[in-house]
Amino acid sequence: MLTFEQKQEIIETFPELTKKEISLKRLNYHFEDSLYEKTIVVEKLHPNGNGFVFVGDLLQYEDEANDKGLVNIRDYDEQALRDIIAAAIVYLSEEAEEEPIMEIWRSREGTALELIYENRSWAVYHQNNLEEAFGTREAAVEYLREEGFRPSK
Repeated sequence: MLTFEQKQEIIETFPELTKKEISLKRLNYHFEDSLYEKTIVVEKLHPNGNGFVFVGDLLQYEDEANDKGLVNIRDYDEQALRDIIAAAIVYLSEEAEEEPIMEIWRSREGTALELIYENRSWAVYHQNNLEEAFGTREAAVEYLREEGFRPSK
């Protein structure tokens, strides 16, 4: 496992990332040229070696990513760390070309919410107002079901 300092050195070889100190001696590294609201590439890098890289819904990391599109890099070696950071930067700098997907979800009371896939995220809208946004469809569906909504037929 790489040390905190080794990870920091590797991350800082990416000139497009900006370091920002956060609480508990942790660091975030931002990609300010992101085409999306998400700018943090490396999140909560901790002196104990723990940290996360945002990969969104990149297929090559789907088995490792949590529902927020983050991959834990605690046990990554140098090459794996370089590869995942490079992939994250490319991911945040390319225009999403997918067609938007829209679904209607209803509660028992008849309230309708729209689940829309756009710009690489799943957004829940109520009457054109953004309620929540998620990195994966699974996380969005879980939220809707917990709130008592079901897909409209």
